[in-house]
Amino acid sequence: MSTRSLLTAAALFGWLISQVHAADQWVPVRDVSLEVSPGSPLDFSSILPNGVIDADHRLIAGSDGSLAFAKAPEKPVRMLCASLAWSPASGGFPDHDGADRYARQLAMHGYNIARLHFLDASLMFGRQKDFDFDPETLDRVHYLLAALKRNGIYWLIDGLSSGRGAYGGYDDRWDANGDLKLRVHLENEAFAHWASLQEKFLASVNPYTGIATIRDDALALVILANENGIEFDTIVHERPGKPAYASALAAPFNRWLAARYGSTEALAKAWGDLGYDERLELGTVKLPADRYADGPRMRDLQAFFVETERASAARMSKVLRDLGFEGLISTYNNWPTVQTALSRRDLEAVTMNTYHDWVGGYAPGSALRQVSSLADGVDYMRMIAAARWLGKPFIVSEYDHLFWNRYRYEAGLAMPAYAGLQGWDVLCRHGHGPIALAYGEPYPHKRAMLPYAIALDPVARAGETLSALVFRRGDVARSAITIPLAVRGEEDLSEDMQAREPERLTALALVGRIGLQLEDRFDGEIGVTRVQNATEILAALRDRGTLASDNRTDVEKGFYQSDTGEILLNRQAGQLRVSTPMTEAAAFASLREPLDLGVMRIEQADGNGLVGLSSLDAKGGLSTSRRLLVIFATDAQNTGMIFRDSEEKVIEDFGELPVQIRKGYVDLALSRAAARWKVSPVGLDGTLYPPVERGSGPIAFRLSNDTAYGPTTYFLLEIEDDG
Repeated sequence: MSTRSLLTAAALFGWLISQVHAADQWVPVRDVSLEVSPGSPLDFSSILPNGVIDADHRLIAGSDGSLAFAKAPEKPVRMLCASLAWSPASGGFPDHDGADRYARQLAMHGYNIARLHFLDASLMFGRQKDFDFDPETLDRVHYLLAALKRNGIYWLIDGLSSGRGAYGGYDDRWDANGDLKLRVHLENEAFAHWASLQEKFLASVNPYTGIATIRDDALALVILANENGIEFDTIVHERPGKPAYASALAAPFNRWLAARYGSTEALAKAWGDLGYDERLELGTVKLPADRYADGPRMRDLQAFFVETERASAARMSKVLRDLGFEGLISTYNNWPTVQTALSRRDLEAVTMNTYHDWVGGYAPGSALRQVSSLADGVDYMRMIAAARWLGKPFIVSEYDHLFWNRYRYEAGLAMPAYAGLQGWDVLCRHGHGPIALAYGEPYPHKRAMLPYAIALDPVARAGETLSALVFRRGDVARSAITIPLAVRGEEDLSEDMQAREPERLTALALVGRIGLQLEDRFDGEIGVTRVQNATEILAALRDRGTLASDNRTDVEKGFYQSDTGEILLNRQAGQLRVSTPMTEAAAFASLREPLDLGVMRIEQADGNGLVGLSSLDAKGGLSTSRRLLVIFATDAQNTGMIFRDSEEKVIEDFGELPVQIRKGYVDLALSRAAARWKVSPVGLDGTLYPPVERGSGPIAFRLSNDTAYGPTTYFLLEIEDDG
C-alpha cells in the first residue's frame, strides 16, 4: 500500500473514531449570537467599570514600578487585554457600526486595554507602493481606536509586526517572511523605513479623536517591534541547508570583535579555535556554523547581540520621543534567555510572549503534544516570570494554552491566578480577537475553532471570563514576598545561547513574586544565584519568618502553595486550586477525592475540567453574596474534526461549526444554607434561562453542562436568605 493510501486509511480510521466519540460525549452549541445583553450575568461593566481616559488617567510606571494612573502613581492598576490580531482571513477591521458594537462588548466582558497587532500588514494589504496605506482600512482603524477610547479601553500597539513593514508589493505579510526586523538593527535604510512607518501612522492625526495617535492619552505602550530579538529572528528564518546566521551579521560582528580584541592574536587567545582563513584585520572572522554548538565564539556573539539590541532600542525609542510620545516603550517581547534579559535591562517596561503546547500552523499534519501545563508546573508562566525586571511594569503581550489541547481549561485559572500573585500589570491571551459578535461569520478563520481563535472556543472564553475576575478585579492578591534573581551583567552569559534561568529556581514563582535584579542593588533581601535551588531558598525564607512555617510547599513532591495561601498546585495530581474571598476555583485532570476550597466543595466530577465560583456582588464575598457565577468548562471541538492518531495530537481536518462541548457533570456543595436558592443556566451570550436546580436549606446540587437550552459553560446561583 502506498504512503498516501496509508495516510488516507489512517485519516478515515480517525474520522470513524471521532464520529463515535462525538455521538457519545459531545453536544452542539445552539447559540448563534454571542453579544452579551446589558445587565446579564456576563455583563461585568458594573463590577469592572472602565473610566474616562484623560491626562489624569494616563497610564504610567507608578512609584513601585507597577502600572498606575498619572493622578495616583502609588496605586497599581491591573489591565485585562484584548488581543486584536485581525487579518482578512479573520474578517479584518469592522465598519463603524461593528466597531461601536465590538468596543462596547469588550468593555462589558471586562477588558480595559487592547493590543493592536499586525496593523502594518492590514494597512498595506494588497498595496503595491511603500507606505500606500489602504484608505478604508486606515479609516476603520482610526474609528476603532476612537471607539475603544470612548469605552475606556487603552491601546497597546506594535510599531512593527510584519517583517514586510510598509514596503509595497508583498502578499505574504502575515507569514514569517521579510527581513526588516533584523535589518532595522543593522542598516540605516531599514531604520529609516521603520521610523517613517511610525511617523506616517502613529504621528498622523486621527480624525475621530482629533489628535495624533502617538500623543493620545489612550496609547499606553508601544512595542517597538514584535519578537525582534536577533537570535530569535534568525531561528524563524533558518532553513535546511542554509547558514544558521544571516550573512548581514558578519561585518558588524567583525567590527565589534575588532573593537573588543584589537587583533587576531588576542582573539585567537580568547577563543582558541580560529580558522586559518579568519583574520580580524580583514573582517573574515566567521559567525557560528551551528547555533547549538557551545563555545566562546557563541558567547561573544551573544554579547554582540546584547550591545546591538540595547543600542537599537535606544535609537528607536528616541524616534518615538521626538514625535511626542509620553507613554511606555518596550521591545524584545519573547525568548526568555539570559542574553535577551540583558537586552531588556534598560527598557521602561518588559513585555513577554509565552505559549503552552505551541502549534505552528493550520495545515493538515500540524501537531501538538496534548500534555497538561499543570504537570510541568506551569512552566510557560514561570519562564516569563523569570524574564521580568523588578521595578518595571510587566506586560504579558501574548499567551495561550492552545486549541485543540484538551487541557486548555487550565489556562483560564493558572495564568490569571499566577499573574495576580506576581503582581503583573497586563494579561493578554493571544488570538485573532477575544470575542466574536456571532458564530457563523463568513471568513476562513471564523468557520471553525482554530488555534489562536479564542473567540469561538467556549473553553477559552470561560477562561477569559474567569480572568476578568481573578486577575483584573484583583481576586488573587499579590505576593508579599519578592525574590530577586541575581544578575551581574555580561559575565552571566554562557557558551550556550539557549541558557535561561533554571527551572529549579523558576519554581519559586509558584510561591512568591520573582524577577531579575542587578546583584549590586540587593538591599537585605534574599537574592538568588543560579547555583542555588528552590528548596534552600524556601528554607531560608521560613527561617527568616518571611514565609509562614506552615506553608505546605514541598518541592520534591511537586506541591506548591503561594505565600498568600490562596493558590495550591499539585503537579502529580494535575490539580490547581484557588481560594479567595471573592472567587474559588479548581482545574483538575481527575478527582479521586473531593476538593474543599473553603465555601465551595467539589464532591465529584465525571472528567477533567475547570470549575469556578465567583461573587457578582460589588462588595459581597462568597460567604455573603446573593448572586454567584458558576463556571464549568470541559472541552470543545468542531463538528467533524479528524485526527491522524487516537491520541488526537495530529490534525487532519479541523471540521466545521457548530462547536461541540464535551458533556460533563460536577457535584457541588457550599458551606452555606439559605431560605431559598436556585441555579439557572446562562447562555454563551449571557441569556438567563429558567432554573435547573432549586432548593432550601443546605446548598448542594449536580451541575450538568448539557441543559435543555443547549450546552453552556456558565450558570447563575441566586441565594435568598431569611429576613
